[in-house]
Amino acid sequence: MIVVGILGDIGSGKSFISKQFNCPVFNADYEVNKIYNKSKHCYKLLKNCLPEHIKSYPVEKKELTKAILTNKYNLKKIVNIVHPFVRKKMNIFLKKNFKKKMVILDIPLLIENNLNKKKDILIFIDSKKTEINLRLKKRKNYNKKLINNLKKLQKTPTYKRKLSAYIIKNDFKPLTIKKRVKFIKKKILNERNYT
Repeated sequence: MIVVGILGDIGSGKSFISKQFNCPVFNADYEVNKIYNKSKHCYKLLKNCLPEHIKSYPVEKKELTKAILTNKYNLKKIVNIVHPFVRKKMNIFLKKNFKKKMVILDIPLLIENNLNKKKDILIFIDSKKTEINLRLKKRKNYNKKLINNLKKLQKTPTYKRKLSAYIIKNDFKPLTIKKRVKFIKKKILNERNYT
């Protein structure tokens, strides 16, 4: 099984591109939402850590946002609590799909939390800053301060690019992206003799 990690800036189109590989995708953002909605254990840990902010179960995004905006160190606390849950879910996903040729990891803090292994293939999504900002502003819960805090947790795009074996230029045109993904997928499978 080839494990491919997708790297890129917030809003660079990682999730859309991950889906174009037509392989099982582990989407950390989706899993985190499920954890907030379904894990009483996670809720209790968050409530104990941030009692003045976390008051309702399922955990509400607006309470988490308020906690992060009140004090930037709260973001690190939240990540430290949620991360082990995500790692566990990722391991279940990898076990479940171990017979597949390729799986995709769409995890914003993949390298920051050492979730990737040495033999995994990293792909960097290269998008223009202006495009990213336009797209982020269209998100319904857009909050510049929150996004800046999230970015501070991540390694720089330059660093991620250096780590990556491949780069996919994202011009946000679905047809060209599909072609680029198809080309890179074929290349990876050829190199690992999976054809």
